[in-house]
Amino acid sequence: MRWAALLVALVLAGPLCAQDVRPIPRPIAAVPEPAAVVPQTPSADSVRPIARGSVTVELSAADIRPRMRPFERPDMAFGAQTRPQFRAEQNLFAFSPNAIARSLRPNIRPASIEAAAEERRAARLRGQVCGDPLLQGSVIGRVNGAGACGIDDAVKLRSVAGVTLSPRATIDCPTARALKTWVERGVLPAVGSEGGGASSLRVVSHYACRTRNNQPGGRLSEHAFGRAIDIAGIRLRDGTEMTLLTDWNSADDGPQLRQMWRAACGPFGTVLGPEANRFHRDHFHFDTARYRSGSFCR
Repeated sequence: MRWAALLVALVLAGPLCAQDVRPIPRPIAAVPEPAAVVPQTPSADSVRPIARGSVTVELSAADIRPRMRPFERPDMAFGAQTRPQFRAEQNLFAFSPNAIARSLRPNIRPASIEAAAEERRAARLRGQVCGDPLLQGSVIGRVNGAGACGIDDAVKLRSVAGVTLSPRATIDCPTARALKTWVERGVLPAVGSEGGGASSLRVVSHYACRTRNNQPGGRLSEHAFGRAIDIAGIRLRDGTEMTLLTDWNSADDGPQLRQMWRAACGPFGTVLGPEANRFHRDHFHFDTARYRSGSFCR
C-alpha cells in the first residue's frame, strides 16, 4: 500500500521534475567584436613581408617590386638619342651627341714614311760593324804592320751611337764597343742639349805602328794593335766645340769634360787625360789593355 502510493506520487510529479532537473546552460561570456582592420599601403622605400596568419592585404605587383628604369629616359632632353647603342631598328648609327666625335687612335702613317723608315733601317744594318747597328763603318779585316804591329779583325769606324768620328778610326771590335759605351754613358749625358747635342768626336790618333808617346826605343803602344784611340774635342751641332786644350780648366765646359773622363774609367783599361802628363794635355787617350789591378785612370 505504501509502495503504491509512492509510485502514484512519482508518476504525478514526473513532468515537473523533468523540467526542473534540466541542466541550466552556462552563461556565455560576452566576446568583443573584432576591431575593423584598415589595410595599410606599404611605403615606396620599404615593403616588409606579411606575417603568416595575419589579415591578408591585397597588394599589386607594381607596389612590391622595384621599378625598372625606362630604356629611354623621359627626363633627358635628347630622349632616345642618348642611348649608346646604335638604332638597329631604324638601321641607323645614332650615337649620343655627348660621345667623342672622332677616335683618339693615331692615324696610320703614310706608306712613304714607312718606306723611308725601312730604308734607313736597312742602311743601318748594311753599315753596321761588330754586330751592332749603333757601330757604323766598314770591315777591313787583317791589317799587317811592321814587326809585331797589326790588327787581326779591324774595322774603320765612322759613327758611334749617332755621333760621327772625324776622321774615321781604324780599331778592333772590343775597342769599338768600349767607345760606344763611353759615348752613351759619358759624352751624351755630359753634353745634354747644349748646342743641340754632341755631333762628332775629333780623333787625333787611332791605329799607328809606334811606341808609347812616340818615344824612341819605348814599348809598342796599344795604338800599334788597334786597341787605342785619342780624342781631342767634342763638336756640337751648332758648330761649337769643346776642346781639352782650352776647356779642361774652364768654368763653362771643364766640369763636363771631367765627367766624360770619369765615365771612360771602366769601359777602357787605360784612361789618360790632360792631368796625366805633358803628352796628353790636349787629348784623351783610351785603350782596352787589361790589367790585373783593374783600369788605370789618370
